Amino acid sequence: MNVLYACLGSGNCYKPWLTMKQLNMECALKLVDVLSGEQKSEDYLAINPLGVVPYLQTDADAGIGESNAMIWYLAEGSALMPQTATERAEALQWMFFEQSKLEPFISPARFFTTILPAQRAERADDITAWQMQAMPGLGRLDDHLAERQFILQSGYSIADIAVFGYVHVLEEAGLSKTDFPHVARWIDDVTQTASFRPLSELGHLTEAAA
Repeated sequence: MNVLYACLGSGNCYKPWLTMKQLNMECALKLVDVLSGEQKSEDYLAINPLGVVPYLQTDADAGIGESNAMIWYLAEGSALMPQTATERAEALQWMFFEQSKLEPFISPARFFTTILPAQRAERADDITAWQMQAMPGLGRLDDHLAERQFILQSGYSIADIAVFGYVHVLEEAGLSKTDFPHVARWIDDVTQTASFRPLSELGHLTEAAA
């Protein structure tokens, strides 16, 4: 059985968890309290020496870091994996885009706005900068989604899961969906896909389940 080490509320941890839920894969979820530093504990470092989450121990006894690498592995041979070489390359393009143009800005703005609001005031300038840096990437995504329902022309895929992880909580980062109407429509469409589970359920069901 796959074992996912994750923390509550994380978009990066959500991505592999959602992938497994939508593929009806068994998954053992083990929560790591990163706010208390549990990811740097001796016990956890024995599992993942890098001391970060998410981390996937596969049922083939391999260890995989990086959320987008995890979902690529999990989707192999499934309907979530693009079927042609061209579409797989396009999926990778958007997965790299997510990690360079979206997540690095939405994630910290959200963290100090919603996850750790006690530090919001002292990080106000940083939050504003992150929000401004996220805008061009969200604009590009919005333009792309004006012409198609999902990121790939062929339909819902791991490219959507990768981008959805943090984009769907953009308002928790102090950004507005009304500025990106096609992104807002896409978010709604992703939530209607088969076996979709919201981020709020991550950690509520820790047993093997579909």
